[in-house]
Amino acid sequence: MPTAPINEDSHLYLIDASAYIFRAFHALPPLSRASDGLPVGAVAGFCNMLWKLLEELKGDDRPTHFACIFDKGSYTFRNDLYPDYKANRDEPPEDLRPQFPLVREASIAFACHALELEGYEADDLIATYARQAEAKGARVTIVSSDKDLMQLVTDKITMLDTMKNKTLGRDEVFEKFGVGPEKVVDVQSLAGDSTDNVPGAPGIGVKTAAQLLDEYGTVEELLARAEEIKQPKRRQTLIDHADQVRISKKLVQLDENVPVEVPVEDLAVCDPDPKTLIDFLEKMEFRTITRRVRETFEADGVIEETTAGDIGFDREAYTCIRDFKTLEDWIARAYEAGVIGVDCETNSLDCQTCDLVGVSIAIAPNEAAYIPLGHIDPDHSGGDDMFDAAPPRQVRKEDALAALKPLLEDPAVLKVGQNFKYDLTVFHRNGIEVAPVDDTMLISFALHAGMHGHGMDELSERYFSHTPIPFKEVCGSGQKQITFDRVPLDKATEYAAEDADVTLRLWTYLKPYLHKEKVTTVYETLDRPLIPVLADMERHGIKVDRDFLSRLSADFQQRMAGYEDAAYKAAGTEFNMGSPKQLGDILFGEMGLPGGKKTKSGAWSTDASQLETLAAEGHELPQIILDWRTLSKLRSTYTEALQDAINPNTKRVHTSYSMAGAQTGRLSSTDPNLQNIPIRTEEGRKIREAFIAEDGNVIISADYSQIELRLLAHIANIDALKTAFNEGLDIHAMTASEMFDTPIEGMDPMVRRRAKAINFGIIYGISAFGLANQLGIDRGEASDYIKAYFQKFPGIRKYMDETKEFAKDNLYVQTAFGRKLHLKDMNSKNGAMRAFSERQAINAPIQGSAADIIKRAMIEMPGALAAKKLDAKMLLQVHDELVFECPEDQAEDTIAVIRRVMQKAPLPALDLSVPLDVDANAAKTWAEAH
Repeated sequence: MPTAPINEDSHLYLIDASAYIFRAFHALPPLSRASDGLPVGAVAGFCNMLWKLLEELKGDDRPTHFACIFDKGSYTFRNDLYPDYKANRDEPPEDLRPQFPLVREASIAFACHALELEGYEADDLIATYARQAEAKGARVTIVSSDKDLMQLVTDKITMLDTMKNKTLGRDEVFEKFGVGPEKVVDVQSLAGDSTDNVPGAPGIGVKTAAQLLDEYGTVEELLARAEEIKQPKRRQTLIDHADQVRISKKLVQLDENVPVEVPVEDLAVCDPDPKTLIDFLEKMEFRTITRRVRETFEADGVIEETTAGDIGFDREAYTCIRDFKTLEDWIARAYEAGVIGVDCETNSLDCQTCDLVGVSIAIAPNEAAYIPLGHIDPDHSGGDDMFDAAPPRQVRKEDALAALKPLLEDPAVLKVGQNFKYDLTVFHRNGIEVAPVDDTMLISFALHAGMHGHGMDELSERYFSHTPIPFKEVCGSGQKQITFDRVPLDKATEYAAEDADVTLRLWTYLKPYLHKEKVTTVYETLDRPLIPVLADMERHGIKVDRDFLSRLSADFQQRMAGYEDAAYKAAGTEFNMGSPKQLGDILFGEMGLPGGKKTKSGAWSTDASQLETLAAEGHELPQIILDWRTLSKLRSTYTEALQDAINPNTKRVHTSYSMAGAQTGRLSSTDPNLQNIPIRTEEGRKIREAFIAEDGNVIISADYSQIELRLLAHIANIDALKTAFNEGLDIHAMTASEMFDTPIEGMDPMVRRRAKAINFGIIYGISAFGLANQLGIDRGEASDYIKAYFQKFPGIRKYMDETKEFAKDNLYVQTAFGRKLHLKDMNSKNGAMRAFSERQAINAPIQGSAADIIKRAMIEMPGALAAKKLDAKMLLQVHDELVFECPEDQAEDTIAVIRRVMQKAPLPALDLSVPLDVDANAAKTWAEAH
């Protein structure tokens, strides 16, 4: 780095980097690097501060010398003077520790000296450099708000608080301490500092210290004349603690003669190397500041080219295609591009019933277009007559789709979408089978499951620092919301084309990381090929007997009325069964039942666990409420809602599967949710009776038997469990026999039930408390059961311990197929959050592997059925279960194919050491088939 003399024309800037890191860490929201979860929030704050400072100082007041000063370590010469100095300080937070070296690296990338010295604090180096520069007539700005540095302030030395954008001079020092900078050390000597464990004089605060110094001049004079002080308590304090005050002064007095290794003249400013700085910022994945830095270098003529990924968003550049010739030109350009972003606009969120309103495509950054197909008077400014006006000029829908169909179906052109499953269904209903496809939501999920959300807006803000136009901005919200076909074309174009533009940019940015993070196989063999399979399942839907649901709903309502009468009788008064507040007042206020807990709002807690505890103790009313709530939820969630969900055209229910919802990779079902219908209760089974086959067909339910326990046996390499599964033994009876030294023949069913509860509970990290509640036993007995389990199967404990350690070191775990499941709270200081992540770490590889296996089966299934010329359709996936519909006379052959595909699903990627068992049955209803 260059050198330059220090003189009266010089201006030295000294950054108190160590203090800034802590301040930024606590003041700014947490931020992790997207690719690996590395905490970088303080680094980002530091880089932004440094760049902003350097940019603002480019004028006449540009610094001539510049340095970032760091603490070398926690032990300094002050600890030799006073061993308890800073002894009360906690260790740096876990998320902050890895950021210290990165901030030093950032300083160097910005071409700033990163200075530190063993045995001294950063403040001592700052004091030394500041006094050296001042002695040669230079001005000095200390970038910090640390009160300990205020003793250095003079007419030549000022401080700058960048977070408050405030300059601190003599007046600001006096405002804080009541004395000038030259007496700050004396005030601190008397007042002490609890943060640094500087003792001072007990009971003497800053205000009192300033008053005493105003009267006596210096701390030395004050101590020498302490007996003259009129206030007895204050006088005795200073007499008794004089030595303590003297040692405090040595602690707070900065060393202005540190043997610095780099002369102040060598701190001359130089411009950062563009490549070094941009490479560092890109490595940190700081999109916003990277773009700013790049644009500045471009404007200064330092660099010439900007990569496509860093081009800003220009909505005015988007095209609205309203004639066929323009559409043909864009289609030709799309063929030439080879990869295009695609998005549909519709008049409803229901892809099974919505109308296609328009299509947007993007071929490069800011090269995106919107093709309106079904807009109604979008050029009108609004008003009561807007819906009666003529449609705008737009390409005829049939002609546009006919022109787009070859492009969207061309195997040589990759179509990129965000949550593309929705668009595939919309296009399918309009006669277009889009392929091949990539999905940026699923690419993000494969890379970063558990780290953040995967919606387009969130990804755009995370990677491009760009906020796409919100839907409500173009369509409104609430009662004033309009459908997209009513949106004016200028607004519709900006909104829709931007979606395609953002999606294509996300693909360009994220796709290479699949290989880098070694999850290409996960995305290419598990996630991407599942998109069309799920789209087909959703389109098929499943038939539901509306009349049966109506009768069942009426039955539930009648039974609920009976529970209400019983509850009023037990309570001795009528109340709103659905009001937690009224129920709490009755249970714990009027009836005085034990164990009442209040929520933050001050109301009594009446959640399920609270009621279950009271019911287990024999109290009548809590059990009645639990029974009533069960029926109420089933009625509102299923028997009533399912009737509303029946598609008027197909007469079937079409659920939607979320592929990026559950961290473990499990699919989740929504609108309606068909995965959470209770199966272990009579009422839940009755609801499944409503799901029926068409005339001449049957429903087939195929369910993996104990797949997670089998995977546990394989992954944890538990010989006893593997032997039991390979020999087809009753795994729960075998476990009970091993644990309780009980013969399998003639085993008490209750003993087997306890072993079953432990077998399944262990996978989810069950506690003694949880097991005790589940089995209705005391916690000590439950704890003994768990200990006995681990003694009999030590490999499980080994697996759990090793998995947690791996997760703590890497902040992720993996499924057997390589899917990464990120656990960012594994090292959290919050005990509850850390414990939850530890349970996730144990369960996620097993549940995630099971989810991946059934996905592999689902992907293979359509081809396998077609190869045997079977007409079966896959309708539902419910965790470890697949539901089909097929002609009754094909049921036996269909079951054989389903079993074969599901059992061989792990191969060849995973050669399981235990067999997979599949229970499959055919019947007229889902309930009978399961």
